[in-house]
Amino acid sequence: MSDRDGWNGDREDRGRRDDGYGRGSDRAQPEGAQRMRHVQRPQPQQQPPRPAVPPPARRPGTPPAPGVPPQQAQSHDTYGGYDSGYNTGQVYGSPAGPGGPAQPPSGPGGPGRTPGPAPDWRKRIKIGSIVLVSALLVTTVSTYFWADSKVRREVDLSKVIERPKEGDCTTYLIVGSDSREGMSDEEKKKLHTGSAEGKRTDSMMILAKCSSGNTMVSLPRDSDVEIPSFVGSESGKKFPGTGKRTKLNAAYAEDGPELLVRTVEFNTGLRIDHYAEIGFAGFAGIVDSLGGVELDIEQGFKDEKSGADFKAGKQTLNGEQSLAFVRTRYAFAESDLQRTKNQQKFLSALASQAATPSTVLNPFTLYPMLGAGLDTLIVDKDMGLWDMGQMFFAMKGVNGGDGVSMNMPISGQRGGNLVWDKAKVQQLVKQIQNDEKVTVRGN
Repeated sequence: MSDRDGWNGDREDRGRRDDGYGRGSDRAQPEGAQRMRHVQRPQPQQQPPRPAVPPPARRPGTPPAPGVPPQQAQSHDTYGGYDSGYNTGQVYGSPAGPGGPAQPPSGPGGPGRTPGPAPDWRKRIKIGSIVLVSALLVTTVSTYFWADSKVRREVDLSKVIERPKEGDCTTYLIVGSDSREGMSDEEKKKLHTGSAEGKRTDSMMILAKCSSGNTMVSLPRDSDVEIPSFVGSESGKKFPGTGKRTKLNAAYAEDGPELLVRTVEFNTGLRIDHYAEIGFAGFAGIVDSLGGVELDIEQGFKDEKSGADFKAGKQTLNGEQSLAFVRTRYAFAESDLQRTKNQQKFLSALASQAATPSTVLNPFTLYPMLGAGLDTLIVDKDMGLWDMGQMFFAMKGVNGGDGVSMNMPISGQRGGNLVWDKAKVQQLVKQIQNDEKVTVRGN
């Protein structure tokens, strides 16, 4: 064997032994393709195919963007479970215009949402108004029944006998009593009411609500009157008249509200349509619930018995001060006559402040006021909340100048009692009965 053959043989042997790729060969024929060694790849965990994402919806009538032909969704291009992400044919991040798709329209809900219809404000306002009116109606009705349930209808005017004819005006007999009902010892001391048992009239006045103008007439408690025949409110027994003359407040002390109404009607000839009475505690409570009552006191005065101590000028009176103001009589030369004037003045101011929208429409003021007043307010059996409202507004009208405020006309005294002027009283009663403008003036 020649050296060449040996070299070639060695090379052939090396070629058979060495599977290296890329080595040359001196054979006349080129070497055949070499098979690569098979390498087993580890199979990755199979992933579930991702759902195809549909392209964004195009608004009807909108042509496709120029330069981008419609593309069909391609099948998953995976290698060993790998998703290349280019399986839907969508182009991302391209602005509208040549070479990119149009951006989806923006709506109220954000990009890609179709704009909704414009809100119907008429319909919304209509529904809101219905809800508001319904709420006010429910509140009003609930308040009415709540307040009506607290009214004490304890006076039966059907027991009053031999009554005068009805007039054209609505008349109220308003009484302030010295009842201490519901008051603690501390409250009695604070309000200077004393601790007397029972109750007596502390003030009396007639309020005539007329279309020609309202009239408020105070009846002094020391008025000289005759006690007529009457039927006992409790016994039902008829008591004949004896012609006895006494002070007006004695009628209340003898048989209560029914005999007081009978005595007023008998001595005036004026029919009383409704009766309303309030005690000390209720009076003070109403004033405090309103945050006080503003009053202009013309002349200052002081009275140890009532606890009054006032200076002249405008001021706001709380419940305690208000009660002292309307009860004071010994500090004045005119005694009871001046006191009745103060009572009229204060009640008119109280009604003016109570019968206002800021009070009636404010539940934080209205409910405490009704609660304080209705707990001690006593009325006749036929008097409703509407009648009470009319009474308050009539008093407010007097204070506003729409009416007359006066004392019962006095002609003199008899045994310390005040005697009424019969002629003026008859004229006053006739004008009220006939709903005429009152021209009579009292003391």
